[in-house]
Amino acid sequence: MLKRFVLRAIAAYQANGGAKAHFNLSCNFTPSCSAYTYQAIEKYGLRKGLRLGINRIRRCNDPDCVDVKSDPLP
Repeated sequence: MLKRFVLRAIAAYQANGGAKAHFNLSCNFTPSCSAYTYQAIEKYGLRKGLRLGINRIRRCNDPDCVDVKSDPLP
């Protein structure tokens, strides 16, 4: 139940423009941090998926990053 709520919240965030619309930032990774978190929660469950997503968000938006890096789920 909580897992579905979090996935719906991420989907709504993505549908409304994601980081570009809300924070005027673009992700340094592909897939985007929200898509990565969504996939991680689906694959690993809420606890591990959120942990992976939060760790990914911590690495995101490096101002020195010029190229978008591919960073798929483990």
